Amino acid sequence: MIDDAVLELSSGFTVVTGETGAGKTMVVTGLGLLFGGRADPARVRPGAERATVEGRLSVDPSGKVAARIEEAGAELDDATLIVSRSVSAEGRSRAHVGGRSVPVGLLAYLADELVAVHGQSDQQRFLQLGRQREALDRYAGGELAAVLGSYGTVYRRHAEARARLEEITTRARERAQEADLLRFGLEEIERADPKPGEDQALAEEDERLANAEDLRLAAGNAHEALAGDPAGDVVADVAGLLAAARGALEAVRGHDPALAAQADRLAEAGYLVADVAAELASYAEGIEADPARLALVQERRALLNQLVRKYAAPTPEGEGGVEGVLAWARESAARLAELDGDDERIEELTAEVAELEGSVAELADRLTAIRAAAAERFGAEVTAELAALAMPHARVAVRVQPAAGYGPHGRDEVEVLLAAHPGAPELPLHKGASGGELSRVMLAIEVVFAGADPVPTFVFDEVDAGVGGKAAVEIGRRLARLADAAQVIVVTHLPQVAAFADAHLVVEKSQAGTVTASGVTRLDHAGRQRELARMLAGLEDSEYGRAHAEELLANAAADRAARRGRRAAR
Repeated sequence: MIDDAVLELSSGFTVVTGETGAGKTMVVTGLGLLFGGRADPARVRPGAERATVEGRLSVDPSGKVAARIEEAGAELDDATLIVSRSVSAEGRSRAHVGGRSVPVGLLAYLADELVAVHGQSDQQRFLQLGRQREALDRYAGGELAAVLGSYGTVYRRHAEARARLEEITTRARERAQEADLLRFGLEEIERADPKPGEDQALAEEDERLANAEDLRLAAGNAHEALAGDPAGDVVADVAGLLAAARGALEAVRGHDPALAAQADRLAEAGYLVADVAAELASYAEGIEADPARLALVQERRALLNQLVRKYAAPTPEGEGGVEGVLAWARESAARLAELDGDDERIEELTAEVAELEGSVAELADRLTAIRAAAAERFGAEVTAELAALAMPHARVAVRVQPAAGYGPHGRDEVEVLLAAHPGAPELPLHKGASGGELSRVMLAIEVVFAGADPVPTFVFDEVDAGVGGKAAVEIGRRLARLADAAQVIVVTHLPQVAAFADAHLVVEKSQAGTVTASGVTRLDHAGRQRELARMLAGLEDSEYGRAHAEELLANAAADRAARRGRRAAR
């Protein structure tokens, strides 16, 4: 078990080696965890509370990855993104990106955009037909991407139009019933012809008519108190008292301006009282009980209240009132117009669906043609790569055939086939290749993809399983060539592969059988020579082994120089 280790991964080709059981595969396991893989508590070292993986990733600040990170609330630090993932011994997982806790799904997104990990399980994922189609589409490049984008837009429009058409036609009975209910309600409201604010005005009138006698009596009493009753024995009213008070002040107002001001105020009060008294007299004379009108008002209110209960949406203050009824009528009229236009809408949608079906078919045909041409090129290039990987008679083909119907990506089913030797039938990869052959096929595919795949980092775990000799040298050469266009990290047990690396990391065991805290070491030239000798003969101090290791390193350096020369010449 690894207690603590730091991997300094450089650009180009980095190889990780070490004795069996030293923990090389934990490098790939850690990267898988870092990029959203399954949080397996069995990976936590016994006695530890949790396992943690942290990585520093170089990210283009102006790219879509940076934009997605910003959406999540995370931050870049000078084009560097810090990512961490931990899993507890109980199986609980946490992820952090740019100093912020994030869902694990964001790590999976980063994996799709930034790194391609190839282990045994990842090879199994490529065997899925959907992934093979995605791989071919990437290889086909910009022409297919443009057509696929247009196809996706038309396909979605067609699906939406067809769904609307199906809804209208299959729900014709329900829609007709809805139209009848709306029509009944609108006719009921039209007969009643409610006016805005009418319910409030009627409520006030109802209250006034129901209490007419009390109101008349109160107004008469108030008028008598203000203006007096000429038929009464005692004249003691507000108007008379105000006049008397004003008369007392008027006689002496010339002696003091302050008292004159008070006399003026009493005069104003007298005028006000006189006006109120006149209005009260008019009110008392005008109000009278009207049972017939009261009955009409109450009947109208009952009708409006019935409409409110049936059609007005409730408000926080209670029923929605007549305004709510009128609002329902407006909305229902619009909906009824839509429902009444079903026949016309069905005709329009039928024409739209037919037109879009033609566009979908046309664009799908173009996708098929582009994929078929790309499949032929792809198969030829991968076959050529396999010839150099000790599979000279193997042949890879990509079958593009129509599916039962149209889907979001066209109507093509794409499957990569392998004929392992002359005369052998073309079979799906999982049936036509052994484990070692499948690893080489995957490497050949990635080498062919190198110019088209946007992923900047590739990780291979034991891609050289089951091969040796010249084939191992060719695997190393192709991994080095892939590293010209991307960062490549490889866990290997073959010295022929390790010799081609630009940087060499070794995972070492302590004498106790565990990996030390600094168990991952970056080797210099002498260290690489010693490690390759160990991998060749198991005797790192063997003079013959070191000579053979130095030869491997020299051949790899010459190959690297030749590649650089060819690139410079281009």
